[in-house]
Amino acid sequence: MVAEVTQGVKVIVETEYQPSYSSPSQYHYVFTYKITIINNSDYTIQLQRRHWYIHDAGFTMREVEGEGVVGLQPMLEPGESHHYVSGCNLKSGLGKMVGSYQMERIVDGSKFQVNIPEFVMVAPLRLN
Repeated sequence: MVAEVTQGVKVIVETEYQPSYSSPSQYHYVFTYKITIINNSDYTIQLQRRHWYIHDAGFTMREVEGEGVVGLQPMLEPGESHHYVSGCNLKSGLGKMVGSYQMERIVDGSKFQVNIPEFVMVAPLRLN
């Protein structure tokens, strides 16, 4: 588990390798990651966009950008949290992701970036 706080918004990431969905002999490794976003700021905020950098050891870095997370643009009052689970496929079984969310303060419409902490994804067989 890794965590980072930006402007009062805490992002926690937990990852898990999914062996039943992976096929190492075909260079297909599946990971899930659970994200918890906690609004510890004084303002109501809404997640507008996400931006990810996916590093797959030995392969080209991928960049993913888009609206919301898993089809949602959650609004968080002060003290509220939002959880979601998503996934990532790697060819090498070893990689990392890092990124940011674009948030909007509802009170004045100002936008700001919230860092998503870098996290690693390692298939257990890669640890040998």
